[in-house]
Amino acid sequence: MLVLSRREGEKIIIGDSIVITVVRAGTDKVRIGIDAPGDVRILRSELEVHDDGHRVPKQDIDSQQNISKPAA
Repeated sequence: MLVLSRREGEKIIIGDSIVITVVRAGTDKVRIGIDAPGDVRILRSELEVHDDGHRVPKQDIDSQQNISKPAA
């Protein structure tokens, strides 16, 4: 993993077409902007893609997988 320090307004360039900009940096979080082509999927780590293509919170998927099946 590459770890970089950036200040507000500074950018990180990935490949030829992805630019990440630090929009705002606070004491407990950082706001970033991502400029990427439309065919690049950008997904927050707390979201997962469901089988039908919809994005759902990861905890919902985990809880669905942990539901016990009724005894036969």
